[in-house]
Amino acid sequence: MTWKPPTALRALRHRNYRLFYGGQIISLIGTWMQNVAQSWLVYQLTGSAVLLGLVGFASQIPVFLLASIGGTIADRYHRHRILIVTQISAMILASILTLLTLTNQIQVGHIFVLASLLGVVNAFDIPTRQAFVVDMVGRDDLVNAVALNSSMFNGARMIGPAVAGVMVAGFGEGWCFFVNAVSYLAVIAGLLLMRVKEVKRPTVSESALAHVAEGFRYIRNAIPVRSLLLMLGLVSLTGMPYAVLMPIFADQILHGGPSGLGILMGASGFGAFLGAAVLTMRKGIRGLGRWVGYSATGFGMSLILFSFSRTFLLSAFLLVPVGFFMIIQLASSNTLIQSMVPDRLRGRVMAVYSMMFMGMAPLGALMAGMLAHRMGAPITVALGGGVCIVGAAAFLVHLPAFRYEAHQLIVALQASGGTPAEEVTGTVVASKK
Repeated sequence: MTWKPPTALRALRHRNYRLFYGGQIISLIGTWMQNVAQSWLVYQLTGSAVLLGLVGFASQIPVFLLASIGGTIADRYHRHRILIVTQISAMILASILTLLTLTNQIQVGHIFVLASLLGVVNAFDIPTRQAFVVDMVGRDDLVNAVALNSSMFNGARMIGPAVAGVMVAGFGEGWCFFVNAVSYLAVIAGLLLMRVKEVKRPTVSESALAHVAEGFRYIRNAIPVRSLLLMLGLVSLTGMPYAVLMPIFADQILHGGPSGLGILMGASGFGAFLGAAVLTMRKGIRGLGRWVGYSATGFGMSLILFSFSRTFLLSAFLLVPVGFFMIIQLASSNTLIQSMVPDRLRGRVMAVYSMMFMGMAPLGALMAGMLAHRMGAPITVALGGGVCIVGAAAFLVHLPAFRYEAHQLIVALQASGGTPAEEVTGTVVASKK
């Protein structure tokens, strides 16, 4: 008898996606543990806000520089095999970090090199993983799968930092890195157990550079996709770097130590988990454009309020809406973009999504670290929140102008046999009225 999941979990009816989901949630808990422990280790070794920003820059700038190549590879080759290679590579890097830390040989230079190499791996992993979702669930369950991915990511983000805070305080950073290295076995096992049909990719006669350029041309000409990506890039550049400065808030401003850092990051993760849970209840994309603008506004306002708080409990409470609004914007943008993009361009367009989401963050982390060194972390976070609000206002003003074109993009997909669910087309028409 076939298992019929509840509406909010309907993407889990696909066996491959269940394997992917189960492995990823274990691995992502380990990833968040490593992120928190690594930030705390850099802070303990240097005490520098600038170096915190530089490590964030080193870990994510490869995504900005190389994601377009990663997206091209995802559109040309077998996505399932690419993911197996990237996950094994990430496990090896986490193992090296574990060994250096547990043997007390770790230096800031080692962290920079390993963070940069992980960024290179992510440049190929992230666009491939985003494009692989539709291969696992089809278009009918895409909206739900994107929301479930977000809930998985942020459920791990809620648990991982809290566990990391306790482990760093009790056992040290090295054991957090060890847990992360072991956690990759779950996602690798899930990928190996999948039964994946061979997908015939279109024969490409043009050069890789021309293939990349085709993706950028599509985005330039597709105004709704371009607008969503620009909004995402602005928030990633100015608002997301608040996370890089969390060790400073936890230690110098709120006096919570490593366990306090875990609680603060976990509070943001809890809010993001709630946002993702709200999105799992949606069946179509009606009104998601407005959700993008309103959530970016809420994100900016929450950051400003957080920056003024000097009480630990209040700060943790204010990070809940920060995470909530952040994930609403990210997941809504992802869903809208994937609903408009033809499959042959999916990897390249999602590569640009990765560039805007993760690739702009290192520039923001570097900028935030330098500003925090001169002006203090609270002012830096407040300024970022203000820019997010201004960008959201501009997005909402122009939203009515590109709704019709969004509908046309989906109709074009329908005509080519690559449409999302019928209800999606209907909801776009309805939202235009």
